[in-house]
Amino acid sequence: MYKEIYLVDDEDLVNTVNAIHFRRMGMEDRVKSFTNPELALDDLRYRDDPKVKTLILLDINMPEMSGFEFLEFMMLEDFPQSNEVLLVTSSESDSDKEEAKKYEKYVKEFITKPLRIEHLEDYLQSANK
Repeated sequence: MYKEIYLVDDEDLVNTVNAIHFRRMGMEDRVKSFTNPELALDDLRYRDDPKVKTLILLDINMPEMSGFEFLEFMMLEDFPQSNEVLLVTSSESDSDKEEAKKYEKYVKEFITKPLRIEHLEDYLQSANK
């Protein structure tokens, strides 16, 4: 089970809706919400235990730093694979789906917004097996 859950989306409303999903599943105490991906990346870098199992819900299209740039930093800095990413995006672009495959070390799913609680529950159930 994930010890920490990072919500990284430049739209505060999207993070709020996703946080509500986790609250309904009794996991709100694990959620950290960021509208600035650079701050989320810094928080991940400087945790007490960088190997703690972490779920990151990451948007692709953000003004400060794209989700792919975020993933590139994760690769370059060799973040532990205990950081698992769900790309939750409005993009339905085949090129974005192909780009996501470059980061399969971290990216577990490519999900088109809005994220439904049923999808999240299914993912969490399969991740715990």
